[in-house]
Amino acid sequence: MSTSKADALALIRVVPDFPNPGITFKDVTPMLKDAEAFATVVEEIASYSESYDLVAGIEARGFILAAAVAGYAGKGFVPIRKSGKLPYLTHSETYGLEYGIDTLEIHQDAVLAGERVLLLDDVLATGGTLKAASKLIQRCGGTIDAVAVLLEIPGLGGKAKFNKEFPNIAVHTVFPE
Repeated sequence: MSTSKADALALIRVVPDFPNPGITFKDVTPMLKDAEAFATVVEEIASYSESYDLVAGIEARGFILAAAVAGYAGKGFVPIRKSGKLPYLTHSETYGLEYGIDTLEIHQDAVLAGERVLLLDDVLATGGTLKAASKLIQRCGGTIDAVAVLLEIPGLGGKAKFNKEFPNIAVHTVFPE
């Protein structure tokens, strides 16, 4: 028996005031624990494009999605991590998010010139994280084929902000609100 997208969405837990007061956190771990729901989401994301060479995931929950999609699609996985976590030469990009400032890094040789990347993260909020990750992939010489997120917080305008800077990149949301 397969799980529908609606069933998978129902497994996502809402946690108020995490990590800070006023933030509503969407906890995807119950959905990840359910093998059928997780497989449904992975298959959905993998179908968003047919022309990517690599799947990149943004730390931390984007890793889980990207590694699973890469395995399902038979593609390589590229981690985009928070500052100081990668052991080799990196490119870095500092960005703002809804509750602070952070820095992402990618190995300089993680994406080769001309490689097409499917970029994944769990939630699209203000768009800052996706913009920073996209800039890192481009700095390596790669092209963003498409972006995929599980959830979007429409009230923060992240998709519009991302598309203003990257108008030719499709942004797919597995569970649009």
